[in-house]
Amino acid sequence: MEPGNRHDVPEADSFTRAYWDAAAAGRLLIRRCGACARAHHYPREFCPHCWSEDVTWEEASGLATLYTWSVVHRNDLPPFGERTPYVAAVVDLAEGPRMSTEFVGEGEPAGGMELAVAFRDGVPVFRAVPTARPAP
Repeated sequence: MEPGNRHDVPEADSFTRAYWDAAAAGRLLIRRCGACARAHHYPREFCPHCWSEDVTWEEASGLATLYTWSVVHRNDLPPFGERTPYVAAVVDLAEGPRMSTEFVGEGEPAGGMELAVAFRDGVPVFRAVPTARPAP
């Protein structure tokens, strides 16, 4: 599928290229404000909390909790149509920001479940963290 025919990846520009290059390498970046110390996502050139332009890239841990989700049964935009049904999700990153994404992998989504980032075609998605089994 040609990149111009996809609706799941925005076109990178000079500012967002760092984010998408990191994602292609399996790293999730967020922005952190030097003035108020708060992290934010989606990437912006200014802090949405205090409006400072003193913001830098930071690698996120990749850990999150599931805030909410919806199962999408119909989407006519490529490549979503071939993925239906899929789970559109909003997660709370461990660093604080909330992020729109997709829940993938095994298991049923549940509010508050622990998640870890994975990458599909250079796009961050999240899957459940396997629960530790108690020692016998």
